[in-house]
Amino acid sequence: MSSDGDNNNISTPVAVASCVAMALSYVLILYAPTVILRLPSPSSFSHFMIRRFICAAISTTASLLFTAFILLPIKSWEASVILGAFGIRKDHLWQGVVYPLLLTSLIYAGSLVLNLVSLIESCKESGGGFSKVLTFVQAIPACILMCASDVSFLRNLVVAPLTEELVFRACMVPLLLCAGFRSYSAIFLCPILFSLAHLNHFRETYIRHNRSYIKASLIVGLQLGYTVVFGAFASFLFIRTGHLAAPLFAHIFCNYMGLPVVIHSRGKGLVSLAALVGVIGFVTLLFPLTEPLMYNDRTNNCPCWLAYCLWK
Repeated sequence: MSSDGDNNNISTPVAVASCVAMALSYVLILYAPTVILRLPSPSSFSHFMIRRFICAAISTTASLLFTAFILLPIKSWEASVILGAFGIRKDHLWQGVVYPLLLTSLIYAGSLVLNLVSLIESCKESGGGFSKVLTFVQAIPACILMCASDVSFLRNLVVAPLTEELVFRACMVPLLLCAGFRSYSAIFLCPILFSLAHLNHFRETYIRHNRSYIKASLIVGLQLGYTVVFGAFASFLFIRTGHLAAPLFAHIFCNYMGLPVVIHSRGKGLVSLAALVGVIGFVTLLFPLTEPLMYNDRTNNCPCWLAYCLWK
């Protein structure tokens, strides 16, 4: 998507202030129950996470409504236009899911090969390879049900990806683009706010590592660096495809896989080779697999998806 039009209707200070406010509210509302409402501490980790889920949902909903109000006057609201502005669309949906997910998986080529090598070695050691695989497949439904009731699973693979992509991509990117920001500026600005939203993990990390500021700072610093890189990639996917599904499924996949494996003792160098080939493939296919015309039809002779540069 190219969205460098000049007919923007949002001032730069308003867009930046709005993005900063949404990023802050996304984090600060998590502490509202105990700091502002003075509610008693949750009785369990599950109750603690459910409370946070509710807070994140409230913050996300408020950000969506606020962004819709800024982009278009209420009298002009139409479901298809507003949802489309947030990248929630049915057209070209399978492309918006499959191609970005394949592109993301290339970064994890080393991790995927390591998992395959581990599975093969496990089958060889225990024998009965086919029956073991069959047992694994049969256990998938039960595993899914168990994960669905796990609040950590819900946080990492459902709530966090969905709410973060709605706020930091679906809300912020349209505001910045409609304010006249160049695409590459939005790609690098949103991740900074995205990474700052993860600073709330410092306290948890600090307590988990025996209240060591050095360890906590190093771990959180690494996490922030990773979120900046991923945030830039997610913003890139959203801007190029115009589909929220693109960064959303990439986000879920990355949260599930964790940090990519580059070097490992197993596989006799096969993991490192796969990681290298994956990186080369990622760089080579980054632009071809995110070609905007694969995901959008031109509208009103405007190259922008949803004709952003024609909005008044």
